[in-house]
Amino acid sequence: MNARLDSPEMPVPDARAEAAARARQQQLTKPPGSLGRLEELACWFAGRLGSSTPQISRSEIFVFAADHGVAARGVSAFPQSVTAQMLGNFASGGAAINVLASLEGCRIEVVDVGVAGDPELPRGVRNERVRPGTRDLFSEAAMTDEELTAALGVGERCAREAVQRGAQLLIAGDMGIANTTAAACLICAFTGAPPEQVVGRGTGVDDVGLARKREVVAGALARARAATGVAVSGAALSGAALSGVAVSGAHGSATDRTGAARQLFAHLGGLEIAAMAGLYTEAARNAVPVLLDGYISAAAALAAVRLEPGTLPWMLASHRSAEAGHSAALQALGLAPLVDLGMRLGEGSGAALTLPIIKAALALHRNMATFAQAGVDGGAPAGAT
Repeated sequence: MNARLDSPEMPVPDARAEAAARARQQQLTKPPGSLGRLEELACWFAGRLGSSTPQISRSEIFVFAADHGVAARGVSAFPQSVTAQMLGNFASGGAAINVLASLEGCRIEVVDVGVAGDPELPRGVRNERVRPGTRDLFSEAAMTDEELTAALGVGERCAREAVQRGAQLLIAGDMGIANTTAAACLICAFTGAPPEQVVGRGTGVDDVGLARKREVVAGALARARAATGVAVSGAALSGAALSGVAVSGAHGSATDRTGAARQLFAHLGGLEIAAMAGLYTEAARNAVPVLLDGYISAAAALAAVRLEPGTLPWMLASHRSAEAGHSAALQALGLAPLVDLGMRLGEGSGAALTLPIIKAALALHRNMATFAQAGVDGGAPAGAT
């Protein structure tokens, strides 16, 4: 295990390794801070990998696919059939995430958590189907609590298997027509932000479609809150305070707050989003960091932190999505993305794209000479911080 245990369940980053990495940064042949965010990245990974000179030799990507009953309400520019069709594209290596994963030599696994109908799965696609798509979250709960548990378990199993293979960094991607509607519901529910600030165009709906989508999200939130008696307070959130922010109707113990979060997740979420959340939580339990992707990933991250606050220190945001509401989710988590390239594809593509940046940061940290090694005047005195 890379880090010490703070509780019987969840580890915390290794503060000594991170401090040693910061001390090393002061000795490298460069002005302090001149490599900007790359220096912070190296120190962040030092704490998560338990080494003052960390190195990532194995990263793995999981793409979780599922359908959404709310697609029937016209919230996407694409038909629901695209989800199943994309499984074949992933399996044949034709999707964006396949290209990006191959550049970094990452193992990628595509997992059917709940694709609609009964499609014959392409060779290489893992069958973990909990049910054939969620129910229509506008009119009823998307999942039962049992189905939510099963979908979370899919991600947990995937994370455990990856850790057993020696993975040091995990990425969860998504595929599911209409899943930006479910993600918007979750972001609104877990941050208190209004649909007008959170709901975006997703796959590219027009103005009429966007208005319809916002109405659906607003209606789903009202239905879920009425059905559960749970509503997020309007208080501003931060990464440090996220896990402790009270949920209306759940002001009691941590168990009460977790129960409230589960109810909202089951009512408003998606099977693939739950699998992503399960992967994030289980990775943290095994002291393995996760690289978040975009909008759907952020919704899953919010849910994971609501269910298990100890997950948050193991999360790194890769990029800022162009989808409305992603910034609100990142702000709630207290995470700053590495890049902003106007992407909104999903699949884990934004996260995979930043892997070379992370590897460069770690290589610079490990391999640059210190002032003493290079015989160059400068650097902080030994033992200085």
